[in-house]
Amino acid sequence: MTTSKKTFFFGEDHLTAGLALAITRGTIQGKVSEKTRKKIRASHEVVAHIVEMGKPVYGINTGFGPLCTTKISKTETKILQTNILQSHSVGVGKPIENEIAKLMLVLKAHSLAQGYSGIAEATLDRIIWHIDNDAIPIVPSQGSVGASGDLAPLSHLFLPLIGLGKIKYIKKVISTAQLHRIYGLEPLELGPKEGLALINGTQFIAAHAVMVIDKMHACLTHADIIGAMMIEGLQGSVKPFFKELHNLRPFKGNSHVAARIRFLLEDSEIMEDHIDCERVQDPYSLRCIPQVHGASRNAWLHLKELLEIELNSVTDNPIIIGKVLTISGGSFHGQPLAMALDYACLAASELGNISDRRIYLALEGNSPGVPKLLMKDTGINSGYMILQYTTAALASENKGLCFPASADSIPTSLGQEDHVSMGSISGRKALQVLENVEKILAIELLTAAQAFEFRKPMKSGVLLDEVHRTIRKKVAFAVRDRVFSEDIDKGIEMIKECTIINTVQKTMTRNNLKMESPFEMEFEEY
Repeated sequence: MTTSKKTFFFGEDHLTAGLALAITRGTIQGKVSEKTRKKIRASHEVVAHIVEMGKPVYGINTGFGPLCTTKISKTETKILQTNILQSHSVGVGKPIENEIAKLMLVLKAHSLAQGYSGIAEATLDRIIWHIDNDAIPIVPSQGSVGASGDLAPLSHLFLPLIGLGKIKYIKKVISTAQLHRIYGLEPLELGPKEGLALINGTQFIAAHAVMVIDKMHACLTHADIIGAMMIEGLQGSVKPFFKELHNLRPFKGNSHVAARIRFLLEDSEIMEDHIDCERVQDPYSLRCIPQVHGASRNAWLHLKELLEIELNSVTDNPIIIGKVLTISGGSFHGQPLAMALDYACLAASELGNISDRRIYLALEGNSPGVPKLLMKDTGINSGYMILQYTTAALASENKGLCFPASADSIPTSLGQEDHVSMGSISGRKALQVLENVEKILAIELLTAAQAFEFRKPMKSGVLLDEVHRTIRKKVAFAVRDRVFSEDIDKGIEMIKECTIINTVQKTMTRNNLKMESPFEMEFEEY
């Protein structure tokens, strides 16, 4: 994701997944303008007016969930907000990654800054302070059902505002009390509705969705590049990628992938070498790359579209529209993202599934010039045989993770919250699947590079030749068995660090190459 912006104004600018990551990673700073501060103050004053007048409004002067009919006195409204953070901090399991917790802070700051939540300026400023100083709360990964917001994880996220909980700071986990002593800070005293505004919302689900968008985008691009290299290694046909074919079934993702493969195979001596061969058509794992990778890309585009709406929405409850209108609704319900994340999870799994099939195809030895198990001297050597066992295990694990979490609902809150999204599980599973897909693609990278080597001294196009050189700087051609896990680790590193994508981008720039389609090889904005 590339951007020239240096400052993002919470509650005012349009937030995307890429911008959220840029703020989280410190390349863009999030701020609040005076115009936005006026809206926040006005909303906060409405809440104060409601408390003063005594008219029952959910979560401001009533209890929560099944206690929504319990009236809370004016003097107890502040205690109520502190209590809700403590009572709802019931998360379990390993803490989420620091970057995801920081993303949650960024997303919540943007939602609150829109001026419909009734929080105080000081509360928003403290959240932004945590972002700016990289003092990130420890948030357990389990406990949200994805309706009424991500109550448990958001409660843990904001315990530090009232002086409780733990913080990851300078690579160490410390208590909030220790952090406050370092900086001379005092816990905040939350006003009416503030606790509820903090813990209602979909920021746990949305933060995971941001990471899914980022990680899946890289996997999609890697899959296209590695798939093209495997086509070269196994001397597949370029015809299934002709635009004349895809113009007759113009799904956006399919056309994109086909254009990329054509571009990567352009000016290839390897392609020219077998243009008149007797083989009629390739197996599906080569021939149907546009249809399979393209369908996964369509799922990515769908999640991206829905996520962008969510990132710029107000998802807490009740919503303060104005002095005469507050609405207790269901904007905290995670179903819109939960279903899209389950779809993306399935789409990511399919990237790994077809990649495993291409690896198996490469080992069969049915492509002229490429030996069985990708090694000439087999028998005493097993070659690349067992690497496919690993991808089979990972692909199978992913299939088990594809059951949609959003298909389930268990009533909570004594039936007050009788349908929930389970979107938090959708997000966590999708990231788990993508982690496995990265490993599968890393192994395909190694096998594709090995098959590609047997085409020498013929050359591919400039892009794939440069990709192959980059791989060989990290992993040598295998002439006999060795500890392949070390190669796999280097492959995973190349995938995670986007080494291959960066190589293609730099080579395109160096050679002044442009694609024939409107799609560019580099990262699209997201």
